[in-house]
Amino acid sequence: MEPENNLPDADGRAFARQKPSLGIVVPCYNEEEVLGETAARLKALVRGLLDSGVIRECRILFVDDGSIDATWQIVCDLHESDPLYAGLKLSRNRGHQNALLAGLMHAKSRYDAVVSLDADLQDDIGIIPDMLAAFQGGSDIVYAVRESRATDSFFKRTFSQGYYKVMEKLGSDVLYNHADYRLMSRRALCALSEFDEVNLFLRGLVRLVGYPSSVVYYKRAERYAGESKYPLGKMLSFAFEGISSFSTKPLKFVTIAGGGVSVLSLVLFVYFIVQYALGNTVAGWSSLIVSVWFLGGLMLLSLGIVGQYVGKIYLEVKHRPRYIVEDVVE
Repeated sequence: MEPENNLPDADGRAFARQKPSLGIVVPCYNEEEVLGETAARLKALVRGLLDSGVIRECRILFVDDGSIDATWQIVCDLHESDPLYAGLKLSRNRGHQNALLAGLMHAKSRYDAVVSLDADLQDDIGIIPDMLAAFQGGSDIVYAVRESRATDSFFKRTFSQGYYKVMEKLGSDVLYNHADYRLMSRRALCALSEFDEVNLFLRGLVRLVGYPSSVVYYKRAERYAGESKYPLGKMLSFAFEGISSFSTKPLKFVTIAGGGVSVLSLVLFVYFIVQYALGNTVAGWSSLIVSVWFLGGLMLLSLGIVGQYVGKIYLEVKHRPRYIVEDVVE
């Protein structure tokens, strides 16, 4: 039987708006403490959606990002207990964004709509029916956006808010307070698959797809169990990844800073000539040392920024695979 209200996706195939098939992609890295509870809550939600006729079928896909604990064994056990669960195991740890992309690309041709969310139960799965309603109303991408950051620490809240403001100033189109909790239609996922860059920042790439979108707001909860997989170092790395993947303005800042220092040096040169002519020369090392340190730091910072972009080019031209799938259970 043909799905209701069929619409063509990017490959010319049909996907259903009303009563769609649903895939739920959950990237996991060392989540043995929370995975059982996550699976149980998602199963209860899915059963309700199936019983009420909102969706016609569903599969929950856990993507193991090279975990070193019992995460994959739990996924296999879940699959054995109920075919509702499926699993995708990457050959090694490739990072959250690559694991998420692996799950999305695995699901894109199998379901009419795919929801992605983290395994830590901080994202409110209770809004998935609202996301499906928005999808049925014509949205190909439905963003889940946090109402506030009250559950974050002061540092994380301040850092995140500052980061979004910096991204906005740099011209990047990133939705404020949105992470990777979203729904995408099959044709939106097909469009996303056209982006083959290695340096992934999905929050920005999804915005580039450009299909009709909408927003659903939710309250983020505390982590159910375990520890965050995004410590300060990873947060800073991910932040710069987003900036350098979608904006070249840091390179422009280097040019502007270099030009500013050059102009300042010319002004000081003229000033010192005038002082010498007036006989007001005073021997002093403080200004010299400060100038040397300032210029040296500026040059090293400039080289570092340029080096980051060169490094990205280096990784892109290699065309190495973004992930390798070791095992699948479905």
